[in-house]
Amino acid sequence: MGTARWSRLRTRAALPVGDLLHEPTYRRLWSSILLSALGGQVEMLALPLTAAELLHASATQMGWLTTLEILPFVLFSLPAGVWLDRVRKLPVYVAGEITLALVVAGVPLASWLGWLSMTWMYVSAFLLGTVFTTAGTAAQIVLTQIVARERLVEAHAKNALANSGAEVAGPGLAGALIKLMGAPWALLVDAALLLASAAVLRGIVIREERPRRADAQFVRDLRQGLRFVVRHRLLMALALAVGVWQMCQNAAVVVQILFATRTLGLSEQAVGLSYTGMGIGTIVAGVLGHRISRRLGPGPCLILGFCVCACGWILLAWAPANRWGVVAFALMLILYAIGAVLVFINFLAMRQAVTPEPLLGRMTSTMRWLILIPAVPGALWGGWLGQHLGLRWALAFAGAGALALAAVAWCVPALRSVRVLPAPEHEHERDWIGAEAQVGTLSGAVDLP
Repeated sequence: MGTARWSRLRTRAALPVGDLLHEPTYRRLWSSILLSALGGQVEMLALPLTAAELLHASATQMGWLTTLEILPFVLFSLPAGVWLDRVRKLPVYVAGEITLALVVAGVPLASWLGWLSMTWMYVSAFLLGTVFTTAGTAAQIVLTQIVARERLVEAHAKNALANSGAEVAGPGLAGALIKLMGAPWALLVDAALLLASAAVLRGIVIREERPRRADAQFVRDLRQGLRFVVRHRLLMALALAVGVWQMCQNAAVVVQILFATRTLGLSEQAVGLSYTGMGIGTIVAGVLGHRISRRLGPGPCLILGFCVCACGWILLAWAPANRWGVVAFALMLILYAIGAVLVFINFLAMRQAVTPEPLLGRMTSTMRWLILIPAVPGALWGGWLGQHLGLRWALAFAGAGALALAAVAWCVPALRSVRVLPAPEHEHERDWIGAEAQVGTLSGAVDLP
């Protein structure tokens, strides 16, 4: 009887036929994402808590810390995209994971030697952002080399599910590690998980050949990648909308740890437990996000994500400084996670679906550059509001801004009308390296009114 019951449970738990996780290469990539995400949860709490609690950072300093992590995207994204279109992406991805491990391990080392300061934290944030600019872009392209384009929303949803598993277990683990070891030393666990992620990635085999052109020119190729994005109505609409959302999101992020520790009086471990709300939200969105996107369409689903995030930030801005405020903080994290997943699984899938393969590096870096330019003033403005007017003002600004964004985005046909993933503008084989000068004005990949 017990054997039969166990067999039925295994059958129910088995993956559906055709599920992406049946593919060995994608399963290995997914496992690497899970390990890296688990380490990222430790880093997400340990770094700002080190600044806020150990170094007593002000709201303005927290704003600069976030800004310096974003700044490399603004400085290096465009040239990184040209470079990535000329090299193999997987080795860059692996090297990035190893470099991240070394940078985060440097924080506890500096603490042990008595060197730790906000300057050290600023430099670490800048180095982390630099790695994310190159290796992060490479990671997004590696996914398109493994997964068919028509399954990109499914792949991004499953990746979000991997992140959700980390977000459920990670914050509690991070909080316990921070209480046991101290915030800087908990980062050693993040470093170990990043090294494990790199080891898993090394087992992936991707056959990628980059043809070299005698007439290739770095500056011209950079300009052509930017031109491709700017002249594509859907890509530009996505860049503007998600850029404004990034501004709102960073204004909220720079103050939410301070709000939890100073306004609500939460301990490091309590903050970690509250952050499991992000895991709950990501699980919900990871499981249902693909279905919602299929039902509403990628464009409307993206706009829905803006609304959900806005509700979370507005809720926390009005939360009382008592136990109900703690509940509101956890609920905000749930709503933020749901909204962010809905935004990104559709944003990434749409922009990858419309781009020819040889342009993916430049498109990805250009899009990251465009959407993160507004993130810098968002982080600085959130820090200024938090320090001079109060932490609630920064949260209210983020919520009101995201709600206004959703209303404006719904009035843009280039977003609202995307009901299925579009196809690339050029589907025939072509050597695009240096050849995009012939690309004319693009009307967009969907039937726009």
